[in-house]
Amino acid sequence: MLVHIAVVGGGAAGFFGALAAVTHNSSVKVTLFEAAQQPLRKVKISGGGRCNVTHHSFDLPELVKGYPRGGKELLGPFTRFGPRETVEWFEKQGVRLKTEEDGRMFPVTDQSATVVDCLVKSARARGIQLRLGAKVKNVSAPSASAPQFEIELSDCSRERYDRVLLATGGSPAGYRFSAALGHSIVPCVPSLFTFNVADPRIEGLSGISFEKVALTLSDGHSRSLKQTGPLLITHWGLSGPAVLKLSAWGARMLENCKYHAELVINFLPDWRAEQLHRELLSFKVQNGRKRVHKEKIFPLPARYWSRLVQSAGISEETVWTNVSKQAMTALASELTAARFAVCGKGIFKEEFVTSGGVNLKEVDFKTMQSKLVPGLYLAGEILDIDGITGGFNFQSAWTTGWVAGGSMAS
Repeated sequence: MLVHIAVVGGGAAGFFGALAAVTHNSSVKVTLFEAAQQPLRKVKISGGGRCNVTHHSFDLPELVKGYPRGGKELLGPFTRFGPRETVEWFEKQGVRLKTEEDGRMFPVTDQSATVVDCLVKSARARGIQLRLGAKVKNVSAPSASAPQFEIELSDCSRERYDRVLLATGGSPAGYRFSAALGHSIVPCVPSLFTFNVADPRIEGLSGISFEKVALTLSDGHSRSLKQTGPLLITHWGLSGPAVLKLSAWGARMLENCKYHAELVINFLPDWRAEQLHRELLSFKVQNGRKRVHKEKIFPLPARYWSRLVQSAGISEETVWTNVSKQAMTALASELTAARFAVCGKGIFKEEFVTSGGVNLKEVDFKTMQSKLVPGLYLAGEILDIDGITGGFNFQSAWTTGWVAGGSMAS
């Protein structure tokens, strides 16, 4: 019997679901619906236009630590199609990937178009019907009188399919379809965003970065989160991998406190307190006649060192020998426990990731089939899964799409 499959959503998960279906069973007929005229928008803009395809973490228990939500559920699917299989699949299609120092993997061309073209050409070569500019209006489940799924399009036309994959990303329409089919939706909140911080210590220093800092984020009550990594000062506050990871783990906490929180920064996380104090005292003795503002001790950007010294209450003309004990304590505090007020969030470019989606308890992760509606499959960001920055979100899309597609075609 010829199986007709509809894939709703032309993103990473949708394309991989469609490709997996025809790979596992070349006799299935797959139609992919995408509302936009151009598919794979997020793939195109990700990684600054380079496409961060996946993360070089072939140790799966370690890999799942990159998912604030959904890591436990993904462990099984990753054993069947994880980063290693993703790399192999793309290389078989002629797209070689490279690994950067932080583990992120990109095409060697450094062009996201390489990945987009690969997916589109692979789909067309395998006979997948790409319906671009085709907006799905409604999805109805099979019934006693109509044994197939019904897809209603925006032009009010209706088509019938044996199986349906919902891979609509963070689109409200996808959540609406899922809810109408009986699924519960975990409320969606932003994840992976920058922090808005208005503080004289960083004003006018946009572009300055720190290789490694330790961050502690507190909601003003009893909860706090920690993260270590690079930090970047921006026009509106703070960004960089450490902040983005912290925003992912703290997505719900920050939403609850309306994005007003306290951020404590340790600019020297590898230094012990007593070691730091000894270094400050030693430098003071050896450089007594030099101005504090001009003579930085630690590997910090010179412009930030000057602001830091000022924040410690040390004037521009003060020389090291005249720094009081109280000022030395304040200086140490600014280096290891500088407090900043987070007063809002920014959008991480256009790579908007949400925390929330279809309740994971309602999905069978061996097949990605709905536990509530036989023949309905879900993959990608429509699920309550989100990863930190670094290729984790695409990997969950490739994996869940591949498992869903293979299951639909069996």
